[in-house]
Amino acid sequence: MRIEAVELRRIAMPLVAPFRTSFGTETARDVLLVRVVTPDAEGWGECVAIADPLYSPEYVEGAQDVLRRFLIPALPEDADEYRVERALEPFKGHRMAKAALGTAVLDARLRAAGESFGRYLGAARERVPCGVSVGIMDSVPELLDAVAGYLDEGYVRIKLKIEPGWDVEPVRAVRERFGDVPLQVDANAAYTLADARRLKELDAFGLLLIEQPLGDEDLVQHAELARALATPVCLDESIESAADAAAAIALGAASVVNVKPGRVGGYLEARRIHDVCRAHGVAVWCGGMLETGIGRAANVALAALPGFTLPGDTSASRRYYARDVTEPFELDGGHLEVPRGPGVGVRPVPERLEEFTTSSEWVTL
Repeated sequence: MRIEAVELRRIAMPLVAPFRTSFGTETARDVLLVRVVTPDAEGWGECVAIADPLYSPEYVEGAQDVLRRFLIPALPEDADEYRVERALEPFKGHRMAKAALGTAVLDARLRAAGESFGRYLGAARERVPCGVSVGIMDSVPELLDAVAGYLDEGYVRIKLKIEPGWDVEPVRAVRERFGDVPLQVDANAAYTLADARRLKELDAFGLLLIEQPLGDEDLVQHAELARALATPVCLDESIESAADAAAAIALGAASVVNVKPGRVGGYLEARRIHDVCRAHGVAVWCGGMLETGIGRAANVALAALPGFTLPGDTSASRRYYARDVTEPFELDGGHLEVPRGPGVGVRPVPERLEEFTTSSEWVTL
């Protein structure tokens, strides 16, 4: 497949409400979209990097720069997803930028072939159950109102963001108010082993898991913490590859893994992580990075693979955006349909794309 040009397009997407985690608060997303044009089709990818290097070392401006200067010029003349992956491998890191470009290439190839993402990845279901991630709030009553609203919408699992000072009390309040609703927490690496006693208090609430309680590189410390807790430990930011997943499993650092395709370098590596975890009996689920409909479509297809046995953060479009750049994803009985069209199965709505666009540049090969 010959790639003629690549567009790097930035769009501004205001969130319906501020989303607060242990590393910061987002009120809008500066999204980098990648469009690959070939003689037979065009494909889209979404970079999940945020504006500032707070969640990871990557950030939007840096992703656009590395794409323009290094990754796009390295594309092979005869490009498919595997050749592209090999061509980008010499460049260290920048997994979010690589994922966006690789996804756009794969989307273009699958559109030309008339094959859907779900079929290509090996989806085993036509619908996936959906959970929702609830950010840190100013008060417990505000949190309870938010959770009540999401349950009314049909979400089948609630995830609460936590940090020191906002952990046991809000979890207790949600459990007391809503009973045995499937519930988990996400610390985004906000704790250390010194907080083990505090984290153990969460065992009383029958959580599905505690996600990334310690630092990204703390596999040994996570293994020690996992031995001290009854609540299953899930790793997210610590897992950037299938090799990382294998190491974490061998150490006993995780009994669950959150797979975020945009963070691990793309859907090929995400599928490898799935395969490693499934082979070892470790549950996986698909996390979210506040994607627009472009990234959400591909995530829903990934979440339909057989090893994804827990509800993911593949929420409906309106969880984050009053208007999405694609036609919106809508919950149906707590589930989202896996797109069946060629490629990721969705396209940006042209007038919305133009409305949200803040800049665009083309890189020709």
